Amino acid sequence: MRSIFLIKPLTIRTKMALFSFGLVLLAIMVGGFLLIQKVTVMFEDEMGLHALAIARTLAQMDEIKDNVGQPNGWEVIQPIAEKTRLATGVAYIVVLDMHKIRYSHPVQDRIGKKFTDQDIGAALANHELISRAEGVLGPSIRAFVPIKVDEGTRQVGVVVVGVLTPTAVQIWRSIHVKIYSFLAVGLVIGLLGSLFLAHNIKKAMLSMEPGEIARLLQERIAIFQAMSEGVVAIDTNLRITVLNEEARRLLGLENDVVGRYVYDVIPDSNLPEIIKSGKPVFNQERVINNTIIISNRLPVKVNGEIVGAVSTFKDKTEVNALAEELTGVKLFVEALRVQNHENANKLHTIAGLVELGHYQQAIDYIFDITGEQQKVTGLINKQIHDYRMAGLLLGKFARSKELKIELNIDPKSYLKYIPDKINSSDLVIIAGNLIENAFEAVQQAGNEKRKVYFKIYDTAEQITIEVRDWGPGIDPQLEHKIFEQGFSTKGTGRGIGLHLVKRTVENLNGSIKIIRPENTGVLFKVMLPKQCKPGDGDIEYPRVDY
Repeated sequence: MRSIFLIKPLTIRTKMALFSFGLVLLAIMVGGFLLIQKVTVMFEDEMGLHALAIARTLAQMDEIKDNVGQPNGWEVIQPIAEKTRLATGVAYIVVLDMHKIRYSHPVQDRIGKKFTDQDIGAALANHELISRAEGVLGPSIRAFVPIKVDEGTRQVGVVVVGVLTPTAVQIWRSIHVKIYSFLAVGLVIGLLGSLFLAHNIKKAMLSMEPGEIARLLQERIAIFQAMSEGVVAIDTNLRITVLNEEARRLLGLENDVVGRYVYDVIPDSNLPEIIKSGKPVFNQERVINNTIIISNRLPVKVNGEIVGAVSTFKDKTEVNALAEELTGVKLFVEALRVQNHENANKLHTIAGLVELGHYQQAIDYIFDITGEQQKVTGLINKQIHDYRMAGLLLGKFARSKELKIELNIDPKSYLKYIPDKINSSDLVIIAGNLIENAFEAVQQAGNEKRKVYFKIYDTAEQITIEVRDWGPGIDPQLEHKIFEQGFSTKGTGRGIGLHLVKRTVENLNGSIKIIRPENTGVLFKVMLPKQCKPGDGDIEYPRVDY
């Protein structure tokens, strides 16, 4: 289940503030860590020297020299060591003989017991040293000083003075107020600076977020490329800045021409004149690349200053043809005209029979014409559940009567479910153009061959449309060209219908089979899958019987 709590994307101002805060915080943390490390080393060095000085002083005392190594010598040494420890604040003072036996210790029970630390080895060899160790009381700095007698010629023991060192936490506690103050000042400065910088950056980006700019750019590019009109724009240097795919197609351009001089690519674009005049031109017919187009040319202004010019244009011939075919206006208007003409003729016939007194013949004639019409209408209404396709078939049936062509609609035709991926208008384009093409094919044939067969049916997998005529057929050498735009064997101004069929079928990932029966004519079989499948969108040319 999708959460009802939606996290709002961060603005660039917030991102920059957080980034600055993170940088300042990181800098202070790193600086604080290094500072604590440095202070700790300095403390340890200072404490080591302090402990060494105390140990030297004790090692020079006669009471220590005379009693170390002597039986019950601890009774003299222990009070002196404890008094000195309390006075100096060190952690412990331990006096040892050459056998590492303790003569003093803050814990009296350990007096007389052996010192086990290995660091004492150098001190027993008549050397002073400072070492670091982790004891039961915590980390400490220890100073080892030999005890010498006979004017320093003989060593009798060692004085060990230990000082507890502060931990990093203890050092932090001692300086955290200053660090907090530094952090607060740094954060305030960082936040103010980041907000100022973010404000200036956002102002330069027209108060838009980077994501909004990227999305807007992607949308603009997608819109330009998806437009059915060609779009070309230039800047004041007369360089092409925008050219979409439709413009590339209409102008016959193959290479990327963005950035090139407009006169080198489109010499007769007239866009430089728009920059000079600053006046737009609308709906002007022009010939570019041997194509008649309808163009609009406008200056591009930013803050009242002309920064370029843009032209939108479309193929006039293609627009007119597509307007008639795709909208279906031509087909439905023609169907209504035919229906009106045919009904008028039938009414005149009925009126003539009545006026002559042939009432029974008039009644028989009415039943004949209405019976056939009702049969077709009933079939279509019962089995074709899409109103556009039903209207097309009724119109084509009426037109076939006017053309004296026998249009046979297969009684097994059935159309119920059209999936969302298929628009019923696409079915009208395919069926309407194939039927019209079949009508044209049989018009020059004899009466016995002026026939057209139509069938449409849908299954769980696909919708199939079949149209057969009994015309002269297709020349095998031309069957690969009949779907090309503008190709026709019936004169100029044609060649649109089958091209529209092919393009519509390809858009629906369908396939077209062209079947040439043995007798005569041609059968077009269109298969439209209800689900997209790889490899669809093909045209096949098998020669099989029908």
